[in-house]
Amino acid sequence: MIFTDIRLQNFRSYRDSSFELSSGVTIVVGPNAAGKTNLLEAIMVSAIGKSYRAKPQALVMASQLWSRLDVHTIDNSLRTTKIVTSQENTSEKTHEINGKPYKRLPLNNQQPVVLFEPNNLIILQGEPPARRDYIDNLLEQVRPGFAKIRADYKRTLAQRNALLKTPDPESKIFVWDVRLSELAGQLTEARLEIIELINQNLQDIYSEIAGKTTKLNTGYKTEILPDNYASAILKKLQADIDKDKRLGFTTTGPHRDDIKIEISGHAINTFSSRGESRSALLALKIIELKLLEEARKTKPTLLLDDVFSELDGARRKHLTSFLKPYQTIITTTDADVVIKHFTANCTIIPLGAES
Repeated sequence: MIFTDIRLQNFRSYRDSSFELSSGVTIVVGPNAAGKTNLLEAIMVSAIGKSYRAKPQALVMASQLWSRLDVHTIDNSLRTTKIVTSQENTSEKTHEINGKPYKRLPLNNQQPVVLFEPNNLIILQGEPPARRDYIDNLLEQVRPGFAKIRADYKRTLAQRNALLKTPDPESKIFVWDVRLSELAGQLTEARLEIIELINQNLQDIYSEIAGKTTKLNTGYKTEILPDNYASAILKKLQADIDKDKRLGFTTTGPHRDDIKIEISGHAINTFSSRGESRSALLALKIIELKLLEEARKTKPTLLLDDVFSELDGARRKHLTSFLKPYQTIITTTDADVVIKHFTANCTIIPLGAES
């Protein structure tokens, strides 16, 4: 699916603005605070139905009660997203495709998106929640039904945690433990499968980017043996009931697990150089692109938020070679840094400080 243009009304910093998008590379140029990232965010919301950094009510321009995005695709389809807020700081988000309404965008109506931004380094250098979210967000785009499993697990976990704070949780908690363990098994199985797929090409792509054969791999870190995860965690939940009651939350499960990323056998967040971390992140993003394309049978849209300035010349060259087949929207404060990497024509969108 190729986006040809987008109109933003009352979205973030945009009162009413329209932009044409290239089927190849579109470069969005402007100073900081010009609205470059807001434009990428709008494209993502139109593509997959949600933002990567905020709840719906935060997407509506300050002092306004509604926001609207309209996107045309190369096959003349019209995709519309509307957000209506209330004074109670709640919101309702709806979608339309050629006039047909959707409360949530079904996976088969979403356009897969890969976002690459400097903050993605938190995947490598940050705490476990960042890595869990990265894997789970990818799974939502490649595995039908995973989004529901993830949401159901969060709801069931919240119910169990609330029950732990009541006077006599033992009398009611078993049914929640059974449900939580079933969902935990499904969620963990999906994570293990995607990690295995990532590992199939991670080493080769990293070696190509970094120019050396340093070993890079991912794995899954959990207290529970991956085999028969569901039954094992059910036993663990029951055994830890006193500890969980005392602490007031569930101490075992996929919400506590971690995704290991290791270089030369050591955790990358403690052992890697700045260049190695950037090469590893670039390799992960390229694999993400390929996994999405294979799973969804369509080319993803690639969004690059000011990443060229974070990469040296060799890594810029590698990134450019991989993104050529994809519709790509790039933001930058310095157009010259980006444009020289593209021999073909590209569309340039200049933004001023007041956009």
